[in-house]
Amino acid sequence: MTAFYMGVDLGSTTAKTVIVDRHGSILASDVVQMGAVSRAGLSRSMAGALTAAGLDESAITATIATGYGRRMVPGVGRTFTEITCHARGVAALCPGTRLVVDIGGQDSKAIVIDDEGFVENFSMNDRCASGTGRFFEVLARAIECEIAELADLALAGDKDLEVSSMCATFAETEIISLLARGERREDIAASVHRAVSARTLGLVSHVGKHTPVVMTGGVARNAAAVHFLEDALGTPVTVPEMPQISGAYGAALIARDGAETSAHSPHETIGEFPQPGSAPACVTCTSAHGSADGHITHEWSTIPIHPL
Repeated sequence: MTAFYMGVDLGSTTAKTVIVDRHGSILASDVVQMGAVSRAGLSRSMAGALTAAGLDESAITATIATGYGRRMVPGVGRTFTEITCHARGVAALCPGTRLVVDIGGQDSKAIVIDDEGFVENFSMNDRCASGTGRFFEVLARAIECEIAELADLALAGDKDLEVSSMCATFAETEIISLLARGERREDIAASVHRAVSARTLGLVSHVGKHTPVVMTGGVARNAAAVHFLEDALGTPVTVPEMPQISGAYGAALIARDGAETSAHSPHETIGEFPQPGSAPACVTCTSAHGSADGHITHEWSTIPIHPL
């Protein structure tokens, strides 16, 4: 029987949806940029993925949600933390990964994972916007450029300026002061990226440096951010083809694993999770995967999947 599974990652600034088949292959994905956690963005992302896969909502066997707004996702019986889902997704996208650096719109994470995508350790900064997508938006506004131009500007900089503040509010004032001093935008952009990578290195130090390293999240699309992180870590950093969907992909795989396990274990209830070694291998990895931790919720939402 044909089965399809959906993973939804509703973050602070983007909504991501991934649909996989019973083999774990990605059938469709959709990323919607939002100003903040948004019901409309969530609906567009889910509807977009369903349309791209050529499926109706009723064809989805199970859905797992993750991210800041995970309890807002309709039709979900279980939710998992971003830590678990990013680990699971990256283990499938990039087998052999040991360290995941995820930098999103308003938080950053360093996650150590094992061969099977289980979380061994993690450190997370969700108290301020330092070094996140929001922080880079502040930089772009201060030096009057588009966010897409930041990477090229930063890579063209050759002067290391002191950028002491990692607070998004105070950093903007500091950047304006550097501009008033006559410093080039390229050097300012490069220096801010360098400071962010140093801050990320501090996050990694809490869990220990491990290789290979994979970077995910919206900031991973910034080539300069990846370049300066490689310099700070002293090791190559791999970026998946679609770095923003790793959490949603992991959620979809967990949904698939749970359904497959339940099908072979008739006494299992919805409140139980796949046990280590019980989940079938994913399409891109020869190891079996399971969940490292999770949170169960039985809250259903009335948010429509199709946009209003």
